[in-house]
Amino acid sequence: MKQAWLKNIRKVLAIVFFVFTLFIFLDFTGLIPQHVDHRMTFIQFTPSLIEFIHLLRITSLGFLIVIVLTLLFGRVYCSVLCPAGIFQDVVIFIHRKIRKKRRFRHLKTRNMLRLTILAVIVISVAAGSMALVNLLDPYSLFGRITVELFRPVAIAVNNLLALIFESFNNYSFKPVEIRSFTAGPFIIAMLFLGILVIFPLLSGRQYCNTICPVGTILGYLSKFSLYRFRLDQVQCTQCGDCMFTCKAGCIDIKNRTVDHSRCIACFNCLTVCSARGVHYAPSLKKTTGDVSMGKTDLSKRNFLLTMALLLGSLVSVSGQHRHRQGGQDRGKRLQGGGHDVLPVSPPGSVSHHHFTRACTGCFLCVSACPTQVLQPRLAAYGWEGLFQPVMDYRVSFCNYDCVVCTEVCPTSALLSLTVDEKKQVQLGKARFIRRECIVHTKNTACGACSEHCPTKAVQMVPYISGLTIPEVTPDICIGCGACEYACPTDPKAIVVDANPIHLTAMLPDETKEEEEIDYKEEFPF
Repeated sequence: MKQAWLKNIRKVLAIVFFVFTLFIFLDFTGLIPQHVDHRMTFIQFTPSLIEFIHLLRITSLGFLIVIVLTLLFGRVYCSVLCPAGIFQDVVIFIHRKIRKKRRFRHLKTRNMLRLTILAVIVISVAAGSMALVNLLDPYSLFGRITVELFRPVAIAVNNLLALIFESFNNYSFKPVEIRSFTAGPFIIAMLFLGILVIFPLLSGRQYCNTICPVGTILGYLSKFSLYRFRLDQVQCTQCGDCMFTCKAGCIDIKNRTVDHSRCIACFNCLTVCSARGVHYAPSLKKTTGDVSMGKTDLSKRNFLLTMALLLGSLVSVSGQHRHRQGGQDRGKRLQGGGHDVLPVSPPGSVSHHHFTRACTGCFLCVSACPTQVLQPRLAAYGWEGLFQPVMDYRVSFCNYDCVVCTEVCPTSALLSLTVDEKKQVQLGKARFIRRECIVHTKNTACGACSEHCPTKAVQMVPYISGLTIPEVTPDICIGCGACEYACPTDPKAIVVDANPIHLTAMLPDETKEEEEIDYKEEFPF
């Protein structure tokens, strides 16, 4: 047990990374600076890989660090850095506290299942679809569960505390409104929460060793890691304590072997072996404790074939990113405002084509959006863009001087923008529908859309009987949705039509503005 300290170090680091990652997704007050968000997501495998594919910059090399760590120490990513993996460890920990005699067993490998899932994901990415990546990537999966399930609970607790404290004239807590609910992402989040609870209760970390694509890739790489676990052929008494505590089910006590491709480097086996029969040490050559994942070299050849497909898909995606097909829109249509409209993609997304091929659907931007205009959707851009958020102007509007979503995005789906740059990005163009406007239908004065337009692209012009009616200047409209959100009619009398490729709006003529607009003013409707 001389190496038991390794488990303590692993647990401390895992708790630190997990708590910070959890708080990033739960932070509905904007307490954490955006640059901290990016530093925490830098080391996540899939987001950093996607960002590197699209930007080819050194600040997106987190996935290479993970690969190096794996080749040195095994799958430490799965036991220290992966929030979905650590969440499963928490479930196992709680279960063991309730049922103290919980024991794991050695499990058979499911090589074909692992490789098949990985190969299907790779082929789908090569075909231009992020759907399976978005569905199964552990970081995005944890983000969606946190935003869809845990965050509303945290907000409810905050609002309850605000109510209690206000009764004592203490306003330390500010109530937060949850403006929308979408059934599709919620149901999927509930389903995968169940999987991340049931799997560890029944068979430990088998989700990580059968379904998770990151676990499969790192599992194969860990077969070649410098430091490996092995059972000493002399000192091991075959008591089974190490096998019973192995969450990965990778220790075969009968043959005194360890399947390194499934070992998640939790170091539990080191702390329970009283005979010091388990060692974690450099292994520069194949030892008797190594287990191949098949009786022949077919698994290695299959892995190399899968990695070749992966490399080819990355080249394909990179090429697609550089040639955006002349702006051909590939978004699907969704219903809104009584007519079919394309979904409005967030600022910094460049185009639907770019966004759907870079967004992993982690919902970090949804969590960070101060106005909650970014809303989760199941397949607004089509099934190739699963879980990618949209700008929902029925729920809220986009702040004129806000760039939070572009600062927290862990991939290149939302490129970083300055406030000045963002003020000229045209997400879409407002379109006035006269037949729905209450000025036209009820001869009633309104002007809510014009009052809240930050660029004055919507102006009130003379109509009849002393009334004024909206008129849109598309060139200076940025598609922020303030007009659509403020419009009191249903269906809306003014809507934003998406630009499949974001354009550059002209700057408004400030000399024509008659008064200073307070963009933080509460909407009247």
